[in-house]
Amino acid sequence: MREHTVSVQWPSNGLTEIPFELYSSVSQYELEVERIYKGPAWSYLGLLGALTNPGDYFTTFIGETSVIVVLGEDGEPRGFVNRCVHRGAMLCLAPRGNVDRFTCVYHAWSYDLQGRLASVAFQGGIKGQGGMPRDFDLGHYRLREFRVEAYCGLLFGTFERTAPPLEDYLGERVAQFIQRVMCKPVRVIGENVQRLPNNWKLYIENVKDSYHASILHTFFTTFRLNRLTQAGEIVVDESGGNHVSYSKTDTSHDNRDYDRGKLRSSRHDYLLADPAVIDSVDEFGDGIGVQILSVFPSFVLQQVRNSIALRQILPRGPAATELRWTYLGFEDDDEAMTLRRLRQGNLVGPAGYISMEDGAIGGFVQRGIRGVEEDQGIVTMGGVDATSSPSRVTEASVRGFWKKYRALMDD
Repeated sequence: MREHTVSVQWPSNGLTEIPFELYSSVSQYELEVERIYKGPAWSYLGLLGALTNPGDYFTTFIGETSVIVVLGEDGEPRGFVNRCVHRGAMLCLAPRGNVDRFTCVYHAWSYDLQGRLASVAFQGGIKGQGGMPRDFDLGHYRLREFRVEAYCGLLFGTFERTAPPLEDYLGERVAQFIQRVMCKPVRVIGENVQRLPNNWKLYIENVKDSYHASILHTFFTTFRLNRLTQAGEIVVDESGGNHVSYSKTDTSHDNRDYDRGKLRSSRHDYLLADPAVIDSVDEFGDGIGVQILSVFPSFVLQQVRNSIALRQILPRGPAATELRWTYLGFEDDDEAMTLRRLRQGNLVGPAGYISMEDGAIGGFVQRGIRGVEEDQGIVTMGGVDATSSPSRVTEASVRGFWKKYRALMDD
C-alpha cells in the first residue's frame, strides 16, 4: 500500500450517506485493491467443474490481479498469481487449457502444478560459461500462491491467510440459498463479457438494491415477473456484505400500487406475441421465481424463473468495470429444459430485457456525480440498519455492503 494514499472521509452517519467521491477517487481505488481484493475477502474464481483432470487450468482475476486456478495431481484445486517469478511476465496467456508444467515464454522458467520452480533454461550455462550461480537453488523459488476453496461447485480465492473458512464467510442463510440453486451438477450453456462505464461499487450496489427492480425494469412489472407487492424477503448476513433477495411467483393483475405512483413501470396492457420467453416451471418446488444473491465483494448468483447465471464483477480502475456472465443449466436437463433456459437467457445479460438497464444506470450515476464529488447519496429506504427484512421496499442490503466495506477500509 502506498503511504501517501488517504481514504475518503465519511460523514458521521456512514451507512445512510455515501460520499460520491468513493466512486471516482483514484487513491480510494488503490486502497480497495490492497484492503479488499488483497485482504480477507473471498473473490469468486470460476466453476470447479471446469477442472476435470490434473493439469486442467483456467485464468481469471482477483480484483485486477491475473491469477491461475489449476487442478493438481492430488485432485485439489490451487491458485497462483499469473506471473513468472523471474522477470514478472504473464505465465499463462491462454484462458484455459491442460499442462504438465507452466512454462514462461520469456525465458522458459518452468513450474510444476504445485507452483514449485522445476527448471531454468541454461541454468548451468553453455560450455562452462554463463548460467546461474552455483548456489542457485530451485527450491527457493515458487509461484505466489493463494487460498482456494469450493462451495457447491463454486471456487473462491483469497490472498489473506487469516481469512475465515469460505462457508463461515458466506453465513448460514446465504449458504442455504446457494445450495438451493447449485443443488446438482451444472453445465455451462453460455458466456459473455460486458464493459461498464462506472465504478465497480455502483454495480454491486445495484445488485443489492431490490427497491429499484420493478421501477427501472419495466419488463419485470409489465409481465408480472417481479413486483414489490409479491411475497419475498431480504436476507443480509451478519457482516452485511452478503445478501439474498427473493420473490415468490404471482401472476395476478393487481397493479394498483404501481398505478397510484404513476410509475414508468405501471403499464400492464402489453402482451407478448410469443410468451415462450417467460414460460417457466417451478423446478425447485418452493414458488420462488426470482432470487438474486451476492457475496462480497463481487459475486452474484441469480435465478430468474429458469434462467440461472453467475456474474463476476471485476474492477477496472475507478470508473470502469468488467462484468463476466456465465449461464448455467444442469447436467440432467432434458432438451425442453435446455431450450427453456436458452430462451429465458434473453431476459438477462448485456442486452437482456431485464438486465440491459442495469448495464446503463451505473453510467448515468457516474456521469451525474462528476464535479459534485463532495456531495453524498442517500440510502435510507426501509430504515438505517443493515439487517434482514421481510419487505423488499428497503435498502438494507445496500447499507450492508457499506457496513462490510467500512469494516475493511476504514483506518
